[in-house]
Amino acid sequence: MNVVSEPIIRRKLSDEVFARLKLMIETGELKAGDDMPSERELMERYGVGRPAIREAMQALAGKGLVEISQGERAKVLRITAESIFRQVDLPAKLMLSGSSDTLEHLKSARIFFERGMVREAAARATPEQIAELRALLDKQKQGLGDADAFIEADMEFHQCIARISGNPIFAAVSGAMLGWLKSYHTEMLIWTGRENFTLAEHEEIIRAIEKGDADIAERAMIKHLERSRALYALKGNT
Repeated sequence: MNVVSEPIIRRKLSDEVFARLKLMIETGELKAGDDMPSERELMERYGVGRPAIREAMQALAGKGLVEISQGERAKVLRITAESIFRQVDLPAKLMLSGSSDTLEHLKSARIFFERGMVREAAARATPEQIAELRALLDKQKQGLGDADAFIEADMEFHQCIARISGNPIFAAVSGAMLGWLKSYHTEMLIWTGRENFTLAEHEEIIRAIEKGDADIAERAMIKHLERSRALYALKGNT
């Protein structure tokens, strides 16, 4: 008879503390907004030293489950789509920085995503949301000559379109992709006068959304993003 080897792997104390605290959060024993037990309480409960508790807390913070503030108890965080994307923000940027192909894949993903978002906006937008888009376009016009202000208003415009869907996951995806792309936005937009093309294309998109014409809105968005995709490039590739 063959005996199957199933060795018991000893876990670090901090890993065991992490697992138990994570379970308390998962089961709802600790809810969003609750203070975590103090270090002293946890040391007494689990019979471990302060280093194991602190290491476990840092691991929870690294997973986006708790927030650690100097001089205060750690607090359980509310998990949202935005908070999840924040957890992968740095790895995503590092991934993009290593390959121009990966950046091109992100640009293509953005076009695929935003053509759907603008169709949704054309079907759902209220007069108040149309007014918000126009206000953002005015804000972008006021940012002419100021690269940071212009790009910030541009991002807000596209995020506003995603929010019209009423789906917070769509809004979070939009914010994440725009944030990742922002690092690779070149100065070509400002010093070649291409900002005027952007303003005209945004106006065209707003008109299509206001008319409720999803097909025209989608075509306008594709034209806008295909033209502007060259404005995002790795340093040294511009």
